[in-house]
Amino acid sequence: MMSAPRLEIDLCKIHHNACLLVERLGKRGISVTGVTKAALGSAEIAATLLEAGVKRLGDSRIENIEAMRFAQVAAAMTLIRSPMLSQAKRVVMSANVSCNTEIEVIKKLSLEAQKAGRTHGVILMVELGDLREGIMPEDVTDTVRETLNLPNIDFKGIGTNLACRSGVSPDSRNMAMLSELADSIETTLGLSVEIVSGGNSANLEWALSGAEIGRVNDLRLGEAILLGCETLHRQPIDGLHTDAITLCAEVIEAKVKPSKPSGTIAQTAFGEVPPSTDRGLVTQALLAVGQQDIDPSGLQAPTGIDVLGASSDHLILESDCFELSVGAEVVFQLNYSALVRAMTSPFVTKVMTPASPSAEPIQI
Repeated sequence: MMSAPRLEIDLCKIHHNACLLVERLGKRGISVTGVTKAALGSAEIAATLLEAGVKRLGDSRIENIEAMRFAQVAAAMTLIRSPMLSQAKRVVMSANVSCNTEIEVIKKLSLEAQKAGRTHGVILMVELGDLREGIMPEDVTDTVRETLNLPNIDFKGIGTNLACRSGVSPDSRNMAMLSELADSIETTLGLSVEIVSGGNSANLEWALSGAEIGRVNDLRLGEAILLGCETLHRQPIDGLHTDAITLCAEVIEAKVKPSKPSGTIAQTAFGEVPPSTDRGLVTQALLAVGQQDIDPSGLQAPTGIDVLGASSDHLILESDCFELSVGAEVVFQLNYSALVRAMTSPFVTKVMTPASPSAEPIQI
């Protein structure tokens, strides 16, 4: 019997999702950077993305890129979060390219690249309304000019990120601004902007709508590939698997209990105030997984089972149509938040089903 809790990861379904998105975007002149951050830099998932045709890999943590290098994943890799000054040397040694917003950081990357006898690529991120990272548009050309003067730094292009902090949707207006900025840089500085990275999985609705693409020739996709949904409204993408990754957790208690707590009510372990509706006796089950491992609000339980809540180490379910016995396993689909937390938990085993039917599952 496999250990629980565990993530069951179907590499064949991930391959299918990546292939389909690479093909659809390729027809629009857009290549795919396969983002591995939600996969914790898994070499197996990275290899699957590369086999499916992604052009390069991207990750927000240098530790994940280093892990993929150690596992001998042969690919161009981009650090998609602005580097920390304290990690500049590691970034230069392991990442081919990094996304940047601060000239002070790029100067440090230049220094470390000179010491290592390497050239490091830089993509400058532009602020287009979501108010996370990015250089203000009016300052980008001057920043490019400064970047071009730094030894061992190769200016690769520009990019932006939307829909992560403020939920700003990528659309024809802000994508046109990015394209116009690329044109302006080329005209003003007399160079070629190789990469114009339009954003992440939130860009798919725009990119596949038939809208004018302009200069955008790259998207950084993770959630859409792993979970098969777009990220503006979390709707399934036609033709993609939404169950490539599932969570299995084991029942450790199954009892009939009152639905309303008794006693003086204060905050829960995570600062919440529980509902106090009395629905009589209910069939309740405890599973051996909790807030330390997953985001309970990001779990989709099977029909007939409701997630009532969670403490650090317990997930509480209610079933209205069948009894959950001790030792039984419940399989959940996950959203991005639940996936990221489960992937980073050392208490959740990762079991990967290879694309080949004859191959044994890989347990991590």
